[in-house]
Amino acid sequence: MKIGDRIKVVIGGIAHGGHCVARHEGRVIFVRHAIPGEEVIVEVTDVTSKFARGDAIEILQSSPDRVSSQCKYSKPGGCGGCDFQHVSLQRQRELKSEVIREQFARVAKMDVEIFVEEVLPTEHWRTRMDFTVSDNRKLALYGSRSHHLVEIDSCFIADQTFDLAEINARKLPIGSKVHVAVGSDKRLEIEIDGRESRALLEQEVGKRKYSLSPTSFWQSHRAAPHLLTSVVKEFLAPRKGDHIFDLYGGVGLFTGSLIDDVGAGGRITLIENDELATTDARRNFAANDNIEVVKEKVERALDRFTRADIVVADPPRAGLGAKVCSLIVDLAPRSIVYVSCDPSSLARDARTLVDSGYEMDQIRAFDLFPMTQHVECVARFIKRG
Repeated sequence: MKIGDRIKVVIGGIAHGGHCVARHEGRVIFVRHAIPGEEVIVEVTDVTSKFARGDAIEILQSSPDRVSSQCKYSKPGGCGGCDFQHVSLQRQRELKSEVIREQFARVAKMDVEIFVEEVLPTEHWRTRMDFTVSDNRKLALYGSRSHHLVEIDSCFIADQTFDLAEINARKLPIGSKVHVAVGSDKRLEIEIDGRESRALLEQEVGKRKYSLSPTSFWQSHRAAPHLLTSVVKEFLAPRKGDHIFDLYGGVGLFTGSLIDDVGAGGRITLIENDELATTDARRNFAANDNIEVVKEKVERALDRFTRADIVVADPPRAGLGAKVCSLIVDLAPRSIVYVSCDPSSLARDARTLVDSGYEMDQIRAFDLFPMTQHVECVARFIKRG
């Protein structure tokens, strides 16, 4: 088998990473642009000693879940931003649910009953995006697992405030990075090649307002901040006087939603290592004496503390890891709420926490990244005994 070969295969199950699994003459092929059960012609795009990768370029027998892509760039050889534009929304959520269950069964040795919940809107939901400028001075996104830039002038999942054609009309520096973000007030901020805008984005969640630098982390789906703060609060069940740790706390989304619950006698320790985000968090909570913002890596900062009542953690895709899990367990919180954008690292850390005396008693999953492979999970771990 070599790159460029075209092979007829029947598509098997979904795999973590936005592709399906097929087999040809004993070799595993990870296939994009297909749906389980379809018979397709695959063009091989990559070959290793253990497996191959390819794109479904012709559908011989289609799934009833196949739909027409809403985006002209979502195709073999096109933009790598979306994985599932060819799949009905219901089936997308079913596939993501299968991935979560498989990761927990394989990595954590745990059986979970879960179904990914729909979150509206399912189009034009993304409020922040990063682009690279092509040699033609146009906004571009990378193809899947590729250094090839695909120029775009529209995006089906981008907020409709993004006028990509207008940005393309500017004299953009070749090779530069362009970050586009929009606030709750629909005001757009554009950063080109790391030149940070002095303006702050305003985000409103419930009755609380946040100001943040355009490149500080913020949930990209417009409905995510309200949804996740509601679920986190429900899972945490905070009490007056609690000491809460908000790990990888960013600009303070979860901290802001929990201030009133702990009351004047409680406190929140927000730990975040990003300079811009901690600056934003300190500004957002300057009037709150019972909120401590710590700029440091979580694994270093937690060494200084001996106790916590409850912990919320929203780590990057790599997850908490064994060391941070151990440090959290040493604080002996009655509950831990884990917000995760990667089911594999969540499953790995769930196994660690369960082996350390906690029980995962609740988990929900939300389709906060429609048309892509990504999914957001919120899990609660309670201390046994």
